[in-house]
Amino acid sequence: MSRSIRNSAILLAGWASVATGHAQALSAEEAAALRSQIEALRTQVQALEARLDRAETNTATAAATAQQASELAAKKSEGPKIAFKGAPEISDGKGWSFKHRGRFQLDVNSVSAPDAISRPGLGFSNEIRRAYLGFQGTIPGGFSYMTEINVAGGGSGASKVNFTDIYLTYKKGAWSVTAGQIKTFASLEEQGSDLNTSFLERTAFTSAFGFERRVGLSFGYEQGSILVNGGVFTNNLDELKPSDNSYSLDGRIVWMPKMGNTQLHLGASGHYHDLNDSASTVTYSTRPYAHATDVKFVSTPSIGAVSETGYGVEAALLRGPFHVAAEGFWQKVGRPGLSDPTFFGGYGEIGYVLFGGGRSYKSGTMGSFKPVKGIDQGGPGAMEVNLRYDFLDLNDGGITGGKQKAYGVALAWIPVEHVKFLANYIHLDMSDAAILAGTDASYGVDTFGVRAQLDF
Repeated sequence: MSRSIRNSAILLAGWASVATGHAQALSAEEAAALRSQIEALRTQVQALEARLDRAETNTATAAATAQQASELAAKKSEGPKIAFKGAPEISDGKGWSFKHRGRFQLDVNSVSAPDAISRPGLGFSNEIRRAYLGFQGTIPGGFSYMTEINVAGGGSGASKVNFTDIYLTYKKGAWSVTAGQIKTFASLEEQGSDLNTSFLERTAFTSAFGFERRVGLSFGYEQGSILVNGGVFTNNLDELKPSDNSYSLDGRIVWMPKMGNTQLHLGASGHYHDLNDSASTVTYSTRPYAHATDVKFVSTPSIGAVSETGYGVEAALLRGPFHVAAEGFWQKVGRPGLSDPTFFGGYGEIGYVLFGGGRSYKSGTMGSFKPVKGIDQGGPGAMEVNLRYDFLDLNDGGITGGKQKAYGVALAWIPVEHVKFLANYIHLDMSDAAILAGTDASYGVDTFGVRAQLDF
């Protein structure tokens, strides 16, 4: 009971006592006045009690409303959560998640060669280099998954839809196991996403030696500065046939210590491919840093082979806006009854990010760079300048496929995160080329290309 009600009740009781004790001494007028005062006090007490009842009722109602709100919030927190990470990601907070993913790359290229070479693929070309659509997510218990298709096909006029990644991974602690179609384990640049390449195309040896995604089972271990991957693979999904019984063993090890603000990367990889068919042949060739053209100035003839053995080394250093990277890869062809030729490719690159920021690095791969202040915030976005020397030698063991030296410069601009524009110019010096310029096998080729890119 409130203080005012208690005081009024006490006063009322006091007056009642006085009235009872002295009723004989009061005149009729005084008694009437006293009764009037007592009645007024009784009315006041009743009003105060009514107010107290209403206050208690409101307090109970507010408590019930708060309880209902708390229960509703708890139920809401148990429902799906949506976060935006380039595209909406839906999760239940208990291990399940789902996110759409995709990328779009429009390329325009121009390849100029000596006038003595007349090929339809020279000059201007353009293509949808990649148009990926897919989804990824997690499953309770340590599982994750990804499926992605390229609706732009294989380029160079191809319109076939094909799979890129499709796999299921289980991870526990430092260990992981993956089943499905993934990249095999070779080359720093090949392991990174095509969204983050310094030039429109990767180094020449990755395409010449047939690096691609394959179906298989692999394992991974990553702890501290050590990364180890290995697996057994068959063939790419689009090339799998009932008669194909070839397999490959691939592995890669990386030491990636962080020394203050400097990220160091040293790696090595190995590849063994058993063609498992005495009638098998291999051919090594590459395009002139322009995927839309089908002209290949360096190319081996068809080589009868029973196996391929490859091994590579890689190194990189990242510090602030600056990075350097270099790789070398040797591919040996096992030929029945003949000498085994060994072909070589390698590159060196240096890059610098303008307007702040720098290349990211994670799990043995170099990533992209992000604007410190994008044009949506009134800033310039982020730019990167890259210089590269690239070398490919397809001459050995009586095989003449030619040599290619490439000197390139590239400029990338990211105005806002997830949007990128890239331009590059490459001068290529050919020797022992598979395509003659009249009677000359040594000459120069120039490639210019630009790309518009969106990812989510």
